[in-house]
Amino acid sequence: MDENAAARFERGTDGPKVIVVGIDGSDSSWRAAAYAAGLARRQSSKLAMVYVQPVLPVGAAMGAPVVDATDEVTEELMTEIRRATERLAGLYHLRWEFHTLRGDPYNGMVQMADELTADAMVVGASESAGHRIMGSVAVRLVKAGRWPVTVVP
Repeated sequence: MDENAAARFERGTDGPKVIVVGIDGSDSSWRAAAYAAGLARRQSSKLAMVYVQPVLPVGAAMGAPVVDATDEVTEELMTEIRRATERLAGLYHLRWEFHTLRGDPYNGMVQMADELTADAMVVGASESAGHRIMGSVAVRLVKAGRWPVTVVP
C-alpha cells in the first residue's frame, strides 16, 4: 500500500464503519448476513450486503435464461432482506444497503469493498466441493490480506 492511500483511509481506529457481507442465498451466506448484521448493529456500522451474479461461460450459449435466473435470485434476496428488516423494525436500528453486480464472486467482493471503503468483510464458508481445487471466495479474501475477514460456518 502506498503512503498516499494509507493517509486517505485509516482502517480499524474506531471500529468498522462499513462491513461488507457476501450473500448468495445459501444457508451459510444467510448465517454470515445475520452475524454481520449483529456486528454492524453493535458497532453502529453500515452493513453492505453484496450479491455477485455469476457470469458463466456456458451462459453465453444459453443466453437470456441464465441472466433471467440470476436476476430472479437478486429479487428473491432483496425480498428476504426486506422481510427480515420489517420483522426487526422498532427493535434494532441497522443502516444497510444492498448491492448487486455481475462477475466473479471474489473480484466482485473486492470491487465493492474498495468502492465502499470497507473496514471488514464477512462471508459464509463455501458449501461447494469444487472449491477444494480453485479455492473458495473466503480463502481468497483472507489471502488477499486487505481487510479483516470473518468466515461464518
